[in-house]
Amino acid sequence: MEWDAPAIVLDARPYSEGDAIVTVMTREHGLHRGLARGGAARGQAALWLPGNFVQVRWVARLADQLGSFSGEMIHAGAALVLDDALALAMLTAVCSVAEGALPERQPHGRVFDALLPLLARLPAGAPMLSELVRWEAVLLTDLGYGLDLTACAVTGETTGLAYVSPKTGRAVTAAAAGDWAGRLLPLPGFLAGAETATMADWRDGLRLTGHFLARDAFGHQHRPMPQARQMLYDRVAGLATCTEDRDAG
Repeated sequence: MEWDAPAIVLDARPYSEGDAIVTVMTREHGLHRGLARGGAARGQAALWLPGNFVQVRWVARLADQLGSFSGEMIHAGAALVLDDALALAMLTAVCSVAEGALPERQPHGRVFDALLPLLARLPAGAPMLSELVRWEAVLLTDLGYGLDLTACAVTGETTGLAYVSPKTGRAVTAAAAGDWAGRLLPLPGFLAGAETATMADWRDGLRLTGHFLARDAFGHQHRPMPQARQMLYDRVAGLATCTEDRDAG
């Protein structure tokens, strides 16, 4: 059994002396794990960094075996964000979410197609947080937990959407929310058609998708949200607070 395909590296963990268990995602084969011989050694470790786009060959005697990986670099995405703490936090978060939420060996073409350009553009920094939140929404939809942000769940209106129900994932207008607003999740403007976003919007976006990732994508597996994803939210929330304090002063 074997296949050869472009792949996004999601995770690499040392195994034995100099080897690594690597997790990649391809469009056709989905999330896939394999043994990269020498993958943790100095000569190959840089190839298997999360966020890299590589050409991977997987070989196994039987289809249900772990099998082995070999690869060649296509795009060294990891190296491009090492000097930017926020971009590196975004890369680590999306790779850990994909690695933890997606079922193994099941193709999720839309998730792959949305993740690839996101990783390539992470060096742009904070503005890519909008794309990261949108990618998480795509992942939720592909797993069957999609949000409905097209119209108000109460009135059917398509404008003035301001909140999302934490139970149903459906949008609600500010007027319809009324006294229940405090129990709803804020809907950031960039998910409702706005062209610009603030750090507070990105914080709210991460909180929104994070709620459903934790409850559904990870909760149904009885697993916690990846620490890297929580750390990204904490970083963005801290930046949002600093910005709000500065503007208030």
